[in-house]
Amino acid sequence: MAVARERKRQANIGGGRKHPVQLKLSVAEKTTLKIHADELGVSIQRLLVESTLSSFQGETLTERRDLLTALLQLQRGLAAVGNNINQIARAANATGEIKGDLEASLTQLRASVNRIDEALESLRIVGEPS
Repeated sequence: MAVARERKRQANIGGGRKHPVQLKLSVAEKTTLKIHADELGVSIQRLLVESTLSSFQGETLTERRDLLTALLQLQRGLAAVGNNINQIARAANATGEIKGDLEASLTQLRASVNRIDEALESLRIVGEPS
């Protein structure tokens, strides 16, 4: 099965991009930009546009990377909690008893949901309804 990959280039927009910008770089500057763009899986042009425009919107690439890392940790945490709850449910169905692990798992689940809420709130665009 093919895995969907994010585009390296920017998405097309209606009317196109009709204002080319030429930029002259030293070999060291181009190498640095190329390495950084490759790490993020984007083109140099996309890196420059997104990093510049995102800073005007109050978000830096570092903040975006940190947020992505936090969301991936939440995903792993929720998967672990879900697994624990499934095991507790299986045991409860088999024995008719609920073990003490349920309270700890539910506490961890509530904490994860709160962290997700905080992460989503930080992604909310100013002026956009909650």
